[in-house]
Amino acid sequence: MSGRVEDHYANPDIVPRILAALRQVNGADAAVTPDALAPLDHFHGRGVVATREMAAVLQPQAGEHVLDIGSGIGGPARWIASRFGCRVTGVDLTQAFCDAAIELNALTGMADRVRILQGNALALPLPGDAFDRAYSQNVVMNIADKRAMYREALRVLKPGGVLALSNVCAGPNGDPYFPVPWAATAATSFLVTPAATHDDLLAAGFEMVDFRETTQSVLADQIKDRQRMETRGLPPLGIHLIIGDRARQYRINSARSLEDGRTATIEALVRKPG
Repeated sequence: MSGRVEDHYANPDIVPRILAALRQVNGADAAVTPDALAPLDHFHGRGVVATREMAAVLQPQAGEHVLDIGSGIGGPARWIASRFGCRVTGVDLTQAFCDAAIELNALTGMADRVRILQGNALALPLPGDAFDRAYSQNVVMNIADKRAMYREALRVLKPGGVLALSNVCAGPNGDPYFPVPWAATAATSFLVTPAATHDDLLAAGFEMVDFRETTQSVLADQIKDRQRMETRGLPPLGIHLIIGDRARQYRINSARSLEDGRTATIEALVRKPG
C-alpha cells in the first residue's frame, strides 16, 4: 500500500522547478528563505496559513526538538524552526520529497536546524521518548491503521510531550470527489469521522487537551480557493510546483468535497501521559 501512496505524490526535479519559479517572480538574485518558499512548500490544505494556526496550537519553544510526521518537502519544518528557534526532524514516505527537502534545507541555511528522514509513519525510524512536541498535517488520510500511527507518535514523544494534528476527516455525505490532494481514488483514501478520530487518539494512549471541528472556520477560504482555481487557474507560486498541474483539479475537488459535506476538518492537541 505504501508504494501506491508514494507513487501518488512522487514527481522528479522538484527543486529546479521551484528555483526557476522563484527567480521569475522574485528576481534572479532573490534570497531563498523559508518565507520566500512559503507560498509553495507547505504541501497541505491552506498552506502557510494552516501551518501558522497549527503552530499556535503546538506552541513550540526555543531549544526544543520537534517532530514533523509527513514532512513533505520540508516547508513547515523550516518555517517552524526559523520562527521558534527549535530543531525539527521531519519524516516522509516519499523519497523525492525527502531529497528536495534536504536540498532546500541547505539552500535556506537551515540544514543545522532541520533534519529529514525517509520513513513510514507506522514505523518511525526514531528512538522512543526523544521529542518534546510533534505535529502532523493532512497525513493520516493515507493511513488505514490510524491507531498504529498515533501509537508511534506516542512512542517517540517524551512523557508530557504533545502532538498537534490537522486532519481531513469523513463527512456525512459520502466519499470525496476524486482525485483529491491525498489520493487519486478511494484505494488510498482512508477517511474516518471526527468522532472516530477522537476515539482513536484516546485508544492509542493520549490524553485529550483540545479537540475541535474546524470545517466551518476554513470553509470560506476553501470556497475562495476553488473559485480562483476555476476562473484564474494556478498562481505563479504554489504546490503545483511540487506535484504538477494536476494540483488545480485536486484543489477544486478538495474544496467541493468540504462544501458538500463529503469531508470535514479537525484540529487536535493531545498529550503523552507522564
